Amino acid sequence: MNGQTMTSSRPYLVRALYEWLVDNELTPFLLVNALKEGVQVPSAFIEDDKIILNISPSAVTGLMLGNDEVLFSARFSGQAMDLSVPIDAILAIYAKENSQGMIFNEEGPTDMPPSGGSDSAGGSEEPSPTAKKRPSLKIVK
Repeated sequence: MNGQTMTSSRPYLVRALYEWLVDNELTPFLLVNALKEGVQVPSAFIEDDKIILNISPSAVTGLMLGNDEVLFSARFSGQAMDLSVPIDAILAIYAKENSQGMIFNEEGPTDMPPSGGSDSAGGSEEPSPTAKKRPSLKIVK
């Protein structure tokens, strides 16, 4: 790559998975690390330092899936609120209905098998030990 560093793939994957979920009439949820710098979400809904956000077209207005952050407005207990989620605070994007989606680690997606490893078909990967048991997610390959 001529010594250049690549930009993060996370914003592109978030946008692609969001579109895929909406096209399949599923409800896209974001799992967010609420402790990351720049996260602006309602603190009353944070559990275990994380928050799950419904970003379906019927639940939010003004959704902008940018390269650096996700911005939108949503209602919480009847109160409108502007939310801001830095891309690196997104831990997962998945469907409410069937948990199909992708888990991200600090570096990027966990969808690549280790070099030299085998990629077993039909199985689902478990989230990292640091991830909470809820929600259960399946890796899209």
